[in-house]
Amino acid sequence: MSTAGPGRRVTIVAARHREAVALVAAEGPGAELSVLCVEEDGKDGRAALDRALADAERRGCRVTGAPRTVGAPDGGGHAALLRELRTLKPQRVRLADPDPAHVSYDEERELPVHDEPAENAAAALTALAAVREHQLESGTPVFVDCHRAGADARPDAASQPRYPHPAHWLTEGFDGRLSAFLPSAAGVVRWTQREPGGTAWQGPELLPGPRLMPGLRVVRDLYGFPHLFALRRIPLKDGGDDIAVVRATQYRTGHPLTPWHSLGSPNSGNRHRSREVGFPAAAFDGTGGLSVFVRNFGHSVSYRHQGADGTWTPWQHLRGVRVADELVTVTTAGGETELFARARDSAAVLRWYRSGPDGVWTEDRTVPFSPRPGSLAAGPEPGTVVFRDLRTNEPCVWWPGARGPVPLGGADEGAGPVTGVRGVEAAGLPYSLLVRSGPGGACAVGVHAEGRADAGVWWNALPADSAVMPATVRDRAGVVTLATLTAGSQLGLAHRESPSGGFEFGHWYTV
Repeated sequence: MSTAGPGRRVTIVAARHREAVALVAAEGPGAELSVLCVEEDGKDGRAALDRALADAERRGCRVTGAPRTVGAPDGGGHAALLRELRTLKPQRVRLADPDPAHVSYDEERELPVHDEPAENAAAALTALAAVREHQLESGTPVFVDCHRAGADARPDAASQPRYPHPAHWLTEGFDGRLSAFLPSAAGVVRWTQREPGGTAWQGPELLPGPRLMPGLRVVRDLYGFPHLFALRRIPLKDGGDDIAVVRATQYRTGHPLTPWHSLGSPNSGNRHRSREVGFPAAAFDGTGGLSVFVRNFGHSVSYRHQGADGTWTPWQHLRGVRVADELVTVTTAGGETELFARARDSAAVLRWYRSGPDGVWTEDRTVPFSPRPGSLAAGPEPGTVVFRDLRTNEPCVWWPGARGPVPLGGADEGAGPVTGVRGVEAAGLPYSLLVRSGPGGACAVGVHAEGRADAGVWWNALPADSAVMPATVRDRAGVVTLATLTAGSQLGLAHRESPSGGFEFGHWYTV
């Protein structure tokens, strides 16, 4: 099973040829690339794209045909894009940022100022609508990456997706069966394990959720129910869109979700400010309370809290340093929620914590590490955060009270978050198991004694690649399962061969 071989069909849609250059450069080896442009471009733009496509071929991509212009500013782009998508049948689509962050604000006109051409966002929204329609017609999931644009000037920030794929997209339900959730162009798709511990699955199944953006956060509560968080576009009467944070819950594995409940946003009702709301991060504390955080229009943090009794607070503001759209929540051993955020204008990380669900949030600016953009994630052990070092790319773990981060090895391999699970037993001792992406989508598993990452991590490559961040879960029976997404958009799975022996995994199978 490999995503690096031929057959990963990727279509890039851009406003013009020059805007497609960065999207082509972001694609790794092994893709069959096609490029669609909404508008015609000049000679220089076409030449720049030709060079980018030649570079892509040298690194192992296959370019299928010359770039094609399919639409025009008169509104004919949607139908033309849909016709091309029906022919190309892409498995993945790369787009520009439909909602770029502003770089300044025009006080006189009360409008945000962007350094991205407005046609980029317009083309991305047109393409999103066309890809959604194509997926609904074909019944086959299409996965979308929106290339981030806006005010974050840190190295590599622009290469990160606007709507992140979930890090913990494989999860155990209340009845012991596993579910896999991934965001697609037309909404969330789900695969469901038929029996606890079994290898028979059903899916992919498209879950209802109109106009969801192609990102997802999956969080389990204290009872084992998975909660899904996303962003949804809602048309406004005076034009434009409001973007709201929405949440749905799966109470019965394999059964319909609850309806998507809107939590609004800190800038709700303003079509210019609302569209820049960041992607939500969420966590349950030890009392069952839920906190949801987003980056707001002013590039600081806003949050809502739902108490154990179900009562929600209004959106509240955490003052402090401006942050990038990269928030991570962790739950400590004492059941308290903490928030980490990468700073927008420096290499720093900010931390907010409080004592108890009614305590006052305190900002901590002394976090002693600088992460690569897009690499922050909650660690498998309570209160820990895992990231890739900004200078070396090496995965590291840190927790409050530690003098500095602990390196985990694998500095030269891969990008993106590192996640995992704890409590994996071997020879009567507990271990933490880590998973990460390697070059070209390759996957690796690492193991260290629980609570002793400083004693060393043993990394092993997996005989599988993944088009998204690989995921892992340990179920209540102690069985560890790994999940990937294959080049053909199938769910790939493997189970640990022994629940208490070594860390070898059995044969991989797809569903």
